[in-house]
Amino acid sequence: MTDSAASTSGPADAEMAIGYRFKRPELLTEALTHPSAIEAAPRRRGRRRAVRGQSYERLEFLGDRVLGLVVAEMLWRRFENEPEGALTRRLAGLVRRETVARVAAELGLDRYLILSRSEAAAGAARNSGILADVGEAVIAAIHVDGGFEAARGFVERCWEPLIGEMAAPPRDPKTTLQEWAQGRGLGLPVYRTIEITGPDHGRRFTVGVTVGGAEEASATASSKRAAEAAAAAALLERLTPTKSD
Repeated sequence: MTDSAASTSGPADAEMAIGYRFKRPELLTEALTHPSAIEAAPRRRGRRRAVRGQSYERLEFLGDRVLGLVVAEMLWRRFENEPEGALTRRLAGLVRRETVARVAAELGLDRYLILSRSEAAAGAARNSGILADVGEAVIAAIHVDGGFEAARGFVERCWEPLIGEMAAPPRDPKTTLQEWAQGRGLGLPVYRTIEITGPDHGRRFTVGVTVGGAEEASATASSKRAAEAAAAAALLERLTPTKSD
């Protein structure tokens, strides 16, 4: 018996919510499976236990890259007269984890997550971090199953309305956070590099930021600058929730 809990809705319901029919439905199952729900075989005399199945983590890794490429191309084509800096600010806002979680929630992906019973009882299906992970994993699953054009179609359908909401490039979130903090006498935000991963030609930077004793917010991007901007945006959204709606 496994300690996992899944939605009573079937794969066809999940496909309908996503708007894509999988030729390999096991990819969708993988994209919706939280690491806590992976079934493990019993230990055998000191050996590591064998894990059956995959969680969404590997697909999430791929989906993040696919999403960034598709949205970057959408912005490049739509705002043909904007400089790189403005496009970068738009991109940072559109691919940040909070935005991906919003898309996942609007699709209702929380209803289809496969979680351990303990995580399900704790309300993990509504956790924005998990929803962001699943959103990226679903993008990758579509890409692997149907190719880049299928993934592009999904991203364009879900992100086009968000681009339409962005009348102007967002202000640099690092500057906005600094002004917000100084206006309240909190001093300057403090950034720290948490982790650098990947080969030299494909580095990924994870950066954290805090200000005035607030809980640290973090973000990962392909450059330290972009990661700092995304982390600042995440902290701003947490500190000024009424202004982010």
